[in-house]
Amino acid sequence: MLRGFALPFERALGDGVHGIEAAAPFRHMQTPGGYSMSVAMTNCGAHGWVSDPTGYRYSTTDPDTGADWPLMPTVFRELARAAAQEVGFPRFIPDACLVNRYEPGARLTLHQDRDEQDFRAPIVSVSLGVPAIFLFGGLKRKDRPQRVPLEHGDVVVWGGPARLRYHGVAKLEESRHPFAGNARINLTLRRAL
Repeated sequence: MLRGFALPFERALGDGVHGIEAAAPFRHMQTPGGYSMSVAMTNCGAHGWVSDPTGYRYSTTDPDTGADWPLMPTVFRELARAAAQEVGFPRFIPDACLVNRYEPGARLTLHQDRDEQDFRAPIVSVSLGVPAIFLFGGLKRKDRPQRVPLEHGDVVVWGGPARLRYHGVAKLEESRHPFAGNARINLTLRRAL
């Protein structure tokens, strides 16, 4: 947990999110079971994470447009590399960034990030906007998760033996923040391939 680690990059991160949204708008993806996710998502980088009735996977193109995902802003990559290095992952170079927008009532149920090819690379998660509760569980879904409050600018990095721990986000409460109004923006940087 790196409290406030992203704050020096706040303006550049906001500009990056706006540029990505303009090229690949946020959307509520469908789960394989046919449900619409409460979290709106988009991607940037060489690979984007997608979900639809055929399953979860990474794709080099936006399924809504057929275009390549927007390039990952340099500030995203450099922030992720610096955060990973700070906690002992010195060679992390992300090639994918899932950008999540949580609005009041949105949540993300406990899950593992298992669609990447190499689990040796960590996950770097950047919180922007309104506060949220990060749920950090164990290696089994039934393990009771820790409830970790996240504020604007906080960065969480997990890898190594913790890489496959279940995690999620509790239902977002109504709040406001100058960065994104009533929303929380989460950048989840990974090494997909």
